[in-house]
Amino acid sequence: MPVLSLPGVELAYFQEGSGLDIVWIPGGDNVGRDWGDQIAAFRADHRNTAYDPRGAGDTRTTAPLPWTIADFAADCASLIRAVCRPPVAIVGLSMGSLIVQEVALRYPELVRCAVTMGTAARISGYLREWMEAEVAFRCAGGTLPKAMAVAHYGVLMYPPEVLGDDALWARLRPFVAASYGERDGAMLAAQWQACIDFDTLDRLPSCRVPLHVIGFSHDVQAPPAHGRKVAEAAPDGHFHLLEGLGHLSMVGHRPDLVNSTIRAIVERYR
Repeated sequence: MPVLSLPGVELAYFQEGSGLDIVWIPGGDNVGRDWGDQIAAFRADHRNTAYDPRGAGDTRTTAPLPWTIADFAADCASLIRAVCRPPVAIVGLSMGSLIVQEVALRYPELVRCAVTMGTAARISGYLREWMEAEVAFRCAGGTLPKAMAVAHYGVLMYPPEVLGDDALWARLRPFVAASYGERDGAMLAAQWQACIDFDTLDRLPSCRVPLHVIGFSHDVQAPPAHGRKVAEAAPDGHFHLLEGLGHLSMVGHRPDLVNSTIRAIVERYR
């Protein structure tokens, strides 16, 4: 993968396809290649840029902790300026969706439209309690055996349709194992603490770009009610609810439905 050198960060990225630019931003502990189902669907008519955020994959950083979502957004903005033709469409999931919000707010000149999935404007309630518990567990040196990690994170990523289908779970289990089976505790804590500290609720009314929020009805990691608040707070906000999908259904489960929804959005802003 090529690398963009930034202060304290060697940002690993790749590009595929040609046409209008889309930048895909992965969630915590995920990497750019995890957008494979989406890039395959958009490769024919879009130039797709994806990257490994600091703390994951092939990206390396000496930037001191703590990191903020503003730091992640600055990395993304630098990549857009360096290798894309802005304004671009930006799409993010989970932590990546928080980065999308921050890029849209701080660098609106770079954004044609913004699409967030599994998102929130402020981490609160059960979502906050769970993330804080995970961070405390990792900071205390806690680790999960791989089999337990796969079972633990699998139920947070996929809906009952996947977990109740033995063949489908067997097909998707290797992806869960590769992404979450053996996690770097310090990097997990660094990424997730940035999410816990994130808050755009008071700033979203000043958002100057179209902001589309895709919620998943069976998302237990980022319940769709959190995403609806994001859309309602933005002047040009729009909420789309996909029934029967979970947090990571874009990978292997229902990428067709996720991709068609994203395409319908970005085509509005060609």
